[in-house]
Amino acid sequence: MTPDPARTHILIVDDYADALEIWAIYLHGAGYRVSTAIDGASAIAKARQLLPDLIVLDLELPGISGFEAARTLRADPETADIPLIAATGYSHLRQLDLAREVGFDAVVVKPCDPETLLSEIARLIADPVDPIQLDRSNVNERHENG
Repeated sequence: MTPDPARTHILIVDDYADALEIWAIYLHGAGYRVSTAIDGASAIAKARQLLPDLIVLDLELPGISGFEAARTLRADPETADIPLIAATGYSHLRQLDLAREVGFDAVVVKPCDPETLLSEIARLIADPVDPIQLDRSNVNERHENG
């Protein structure tokens, strides 16, 4: 069964205001209900308050990093099962592996093609227990190109 975007609430977390606004507009335009947060502390607070269906979480945040926010959300029974997508401007394999270790369900490398993000959201909403999918070909290409 295909998930209904209008019934899906997504929390987007990014400290870069322009990226946050663009992603929010794009996902809202795709029919999703969207909330935003600008740092790890507000991401944790909003996740606990709103209990969104999915969280897109930047890894490099001021104060509480995306890694620590994910650990905190996974440790809380109220938020432990919310699918988490890591969004990062870094494509180092160690960072992507660490994202998996702390509990992210998927990783997108910024700048992220909007269709890739929509695809990951749809996949996780349809089957949140599906294992993490890392497209390492893009990562390897980025390493080769600097």
